[in-house]
Amino acid sequence: MLDNALMDHLLNNLNTEQLAAVTLPAQSALILAGAGSGKTRVLTTRIAWLLKTGQVSSYSILAVTFTNKAAKEMLARLGTMLSDNLRGMWVGTFHGLCNRILRLHWKDAALPQSFNILDAQDQLSAVKRILKVANLSGDWYKPQSVAHYINSQKEKGLRAGDVRPRDHHEQELARIYEIYESQCQREGVVDFAELLLRCCELLERNQPLREHYQSRFRHILVDEFQDTNDMQYRWLKLLAGKDTAIFAVGDDDQSIYAFRGANVENMLAFRTDFKVKNFICLEQNYRSKGNILDAANALIAHNQKRLGKNLRTDAGQGEPVRILKLPSDTNEADWVCQEVQHLKAEGIPYREMAVLYRSNAQSRVLEHSFINKKIPYRVYGGLRFFERAEIKHAIAYLQLISNPNNNAAFMRVANFPPRGIGTRTLEQLDDLAKANNCSLYDAIPLMNGRSRSALEAFARIIDQGTASTFNKNLPDLITSIIESSGLEMYYQKEKEGAERLENLEQLISAAAQFLIEEGYDFEQYAQTSSLSVNTNASNDVIASSPNIIDANDNHPVNMSPLSAFLSHASLEAGDAQADENTDAVQLMTVHAAKGLEFEAVFITGLEEGLFPHENSSHDKKGLEEERRLMYVALTRAKKKLYLSCAEYRMLYGHANYNKHSSFIDELPEENTKLMFKQKKASYIDEAEWGNIPSSKPQTSATHHKWRAGQSVYHKKFGEGVIIRLESGDRAFVNFGSVGMKHLDLTIAKLERL
Repeated sequence: MLDNALMDHLLNNLNTEQLAAVTLPAQSALILAGAGSGKTRVLTTRIAWLLKTGQVSSYSILAVTFTNKAAKEMLARLGTMLSDNLRGMWVGTFHGLCNRILRLHWKDAALPQSFNILDAQDQLSAVKRILKVANLSGDWYKPQSVAHYINSQKEKGLRAGDVRPRDHHEQELARIYEIYESQCQREGVVDFAELLLRCCELLERNQPLREHYQSRFRHILVDEFQDTNDMQYRWLKLLAGKDTAIFAVGDDDQSIYAFRGANVENMLAFRTDFKVKNFICLEQNYRSKGNILDAANALIAHNQKRLGKNLRTDAGQGEPVRILKLPSDTNEADWVCQEVQHLKAEGIPYREMAVLYRSNAQSRVLEHSFINKKIPYRVYGGLRFFERAEIKHAIAYLQLISNPNNNAAFMRVANFPPRGIGTRTLEQLDDLAKANNCSLYDAIPLMNGRSRSALEAFARIIDQGTASTFNKNLPDLITSIIESSGLEMYYQKEKEGAERLENLEQLISAAAQFLIEEGYDFEQYAQTSSLSVNTNASNDVIASSPNIIDANDNHPVNMSPLSAFLSHASLEAGDAQADENTDAVQLMTVHAAKGLEFEAVFITGLEEGLFPHENSSHDKKGLEEERRLMYVALTRAKKKLYLSCAEYRMLYGHANYNKHSSFIDELPEENTKLMFKQKKASYIDEAEWGNIPSSKPQTSATHHKWRAGQSVYHKKFGEGVIIRLESGDRAFVNFGSVGMKHLDLTIAKLERL
């Protein structure tokens, strides 16, 4: 019998569109959720409604997100909505869920039980070692490019043997990919792309296993569906049986990750592949004022390939979108700082202000101005906890304790802290390992001379750590390895070591918190025989695949606390998370701003060639993605939105003179306000927006020497750029930090650069 009071509590706060989505029948559905339309509320309430109406048990629900943060938020919200035990439900990222399946079925997946996950830096190190051995270097074989090639092939579902090279260069890349595959298999490690590919391969070739999961997961809910790539969509189709209902929530207007392989056309394919009859648009926006939404709607309407929706709000029109054109990027940065100070004086906290830009390179000028004005700021997306060097060193030691054959971890810490194991020694060890087809760790006894004793001393640290897993809990194990490895003593002697030691202490705290959150016994050790995990295996375990285990808990069966924590650390390192403790203005790229919201937003650098980016100028598909990116930027703002551009910008070491962005022209006049700068030496004197007064016919011989956009040098003012030529042999010249100067060209002794 339904608890009517509880059902009212779940459903009463939903609008008509949200209610329709939450209470859909058990069929596949596509929910087009506009920015700020409450998609997380819809997802979590849908799960709660399914459970409370008795349509399904938590055991049969799979919820997929793109970040660990989103997964944790979903679970936290469900915890407040329901009193039921949710431990049987699987909630996680694509990579996290694939990792979970591979841990459960490691034998079927041809992996060691304690396989490690390579993060981006570890993968790069592995590629560098291969390139060095193969004597391949230069622009054609940069490690980052090779790693990108390998990942892109995996995301297409291609193994090295499946690649069909088009030329000699790609033939070499395919050969490197093949060596990389063998090396990873030998070492028992997988990269992020491998998690998804190997899981898909496992499900494809193992029909009993595939049918098991298809019968288990009756409801699959997917967040941010527009960001799925081809492999992720392939994985979803493998898990979906004929009776599975996929509840896909996304917004094609916010698909901005094509460069990562995201395919917005998956939304269209989903409607066809799953014969979707239920299609609901969430258009009620709870974030932004009307002028901001009207501007965003008008902009995105220029895209032709979209499913179509129109955001609306009951919060009123609010202030118009303010637009300002400035002479230079330095003027723009100074203006942003001035406006930030005004907003702060009005009572808006710094943390509720964001400055967005298309390219990371734009932050330099902005940062310089913020520093000069003594305004606290943070570049969002800086080094995260698990990416810090001291943490990665400690993690590498733990990876070796878990799996001594991990060569990437071995290379990272064999001589850190320094212990007399030089580059030559490691090269000799690597040669022996390859000759004997073994890991670096296993090759140590094959070494001769004094170098062997240093390597054996290092191996003893790892061996002692491995032995400690039988009698130490995870936090104590980490404490022990930080001390025995020499990391503690090393950072105690380092000038800036205090902060690093605090981070290492935080790693110990993180491990303790992990044990609590994941339901491990705090005193549980790493040895498999001591695990006390509640399996509650179902009766339909498939005999032909003995490694299938149905775990109603949040960590895979037979996975030690150490292995689980290492997986957690690697997966967390892939998520972008910001420190929100300090009141500071947030500086970030538009890509990084996805999913965030602020009281006031500045979108800077709105110039043709920058935003939209020059790479999209002759590509309709690329231009539509840039427009979606601009749409995302606009819809980050709640109350105040500022757009700015500069006539002159120094970027990538070059002076650029560009017209304002075409996106500005696509915004309705009734929703915008063109701002004018009062007279000031560093600005053009009250120049009209987007329409610098045209000069009279230039008949003077002086003008034939000069042109707008030309770089010049003045003995007093230094280097500058001609912004505008006027009749009467006069010109506006921007000298950067000196500002704008109105010069008589017949008198000023300018030199062309």
